[in-house]
Amino acid sequence: MFKKAKKLPLMMTTLAMTVVLAACGSGSGTSTSGSGNTDTTGSSNGTDQAQEQQLSGSVLAVGSTALQPLVDQAAQDFMTIEGNENITVQVQGGGSGTGLTQVADKQADIGNSDVFAEEKLDAEQAAQLVDHQVAVVGMAAVVNNDVAITDLTKQQLSDIFNGNVKNWSEVGGPDQDIVIINRPASSGTRATFEKYALGAAAPDLEGSIQEESSGNVKKLVTETPGAIGYLALSYLDDTLTAVKYEGVDATVENIETGEYPVWAYQHMYTNGEPNEVTQAFLDYMVSDEIQNNYVVELGYIPVNGMQVERDVDGNISEK
Repeated sequence: MFKKAKKLPLMMTTLAMTVVLAACGSGSGTSTSGSGNTDTTGSSNGTDQAQEQQLSGSVLAVGSTALQPLVDQAAQDFMTIEGNENITVQVQGGGSGTGLTQVADKQADIGNSDVFAEEKLDAEQAAQLVDHQVAVVGMAAVVNNDVAITDLTKQQLSDIFNGNVKNWSEVGGPDQDIVIINRPASSGTRATFEKYALGAAAPDLEGSIQEESSGNVKKLVTETPGAIGYLALSYLDDTLTAVKYEGVDATVENIETGEYPVWAYQHMYTNGEPNEVTQAFLDYMVSDEIQNNYVVELGYIPVNGMQVERDVDGNISEK
């Protein structure tokens, strides 16, 4: 009896060890499940990282009102693209000089301009800027429809804007006083028109009207008897008359071949290399989506459609 009784503690010890081992096995299974949860957590972290990498921020583009319709439309579309929900693009006018000054002073991310920076800023300021050419714009002299003038020479235009000709009858039109609708000195459209249509800068004549935007110029030329101004092709329609220049129509084809000389590149300048958000918008501006659609639809010309090119001094050469 005594010997048999001594076996009970041994059996109890063995049973306890079996339970411990089983418990260890169960712990091992929990650990494997835990590894699965870790993978899931890792996947969640990957999603968070992707969200963190999504671009966010704002872009302020200021300047040329000739370029403004294109940038406005592109900005609206850009902000609706999946992945760009956290980006805001704001577009303002003010003229090329304003755009260039503000981007040079780092008050804007992009300075929209109809002219090269060197034409408006001093050499040191211009050297800080990076040029992004997004389109070409043609410009034409425009008159009120009642003027009934459809063609003017370079000399006639120069005489009108310099005040040497003051009545339409002097250039083959009706007996009606000429009313000049001009742009301010900061305007790139004005600089382009004076340089390539008139051949030189013209004074601000007494009695002429200055408007800050191309939209206002269009409105006044349309509504003012005897009015003349100048606009980008993107603003032309049958509410006013686009005047031929030396017998040549302001058309895309004539600009691309260099036959019509009154045109300019549309520049979007940045102060140094742009940040990721601004670069993303600039990339969108030169994408096929914009170049093959809005650029053409709004009356601009894709840069790659030009058969000639022009440098900052105005020299034209074949591509």
